[in-house]
Amino acid sequence: MTRLLLFNKPYGVLSQFTDRGSETARATLSDYIDVPGVYPAGRLDRDSEGLLILTDDGALQARIASPRHKLPKTYLVQVEGEPDEAALEALRRGVTLKDGPTRPATARRIAPPPLWDRVPPVRYRKSVPDAWIKLTITEGRNRQVRRMTAAVDFPTLRLVRWRIGEWEIGDLGLGEWREIG
Repeated sequence: MTRLLLFNKPYGVLSQFTDRGSETARATLSDYIDVPGVYPAGRLDRDSEGLLILTDDGALQARIASPRHKLPKTYLVQVEGEPDEAALEALRRGVTLKDGPTRPATARRIAPPPLWDRVPPVRYRKSVPDAWIKLTITEGRNRQVRRMTAAVDFPTLRLVRWRIGEWEIGDLGLGEWREIG
């Protein structure tokens, strides 16, 4: 039977079970999950938070991670500045990055979501406003969401993956995981 785990990855945690190549120990999945034989389906950058799916099914892992399958991934993104409709429309159409144009996305401003505190907190600057957007993409290039918001002149301050396909973080606390089946 396939094992499928949903994990709410904290900021600063690597999306792998071991840390090779660093002189100082960094937090990894093994600090939170002690389930043999499961591996992350896709990646989430060390400085991003939120939903990470782990499974022992290689075919499912490939279907979740591969851009070929166009599985939608939804992010809650705190950006520097206040995006106007033109910036959101550019994200919806797709923006051109150094590695080519992105697929169209869904993008809208949202109220600040009731999230857990981030450690360390996002730097607050009184003179620079920030805003939240909900962004759904169907590909997964390296640091894509951060590069997309920067391309429309609203750099990402905080990035939380909320949903992958049919799976959502829901009420999972920071650093918590649950098995679904």
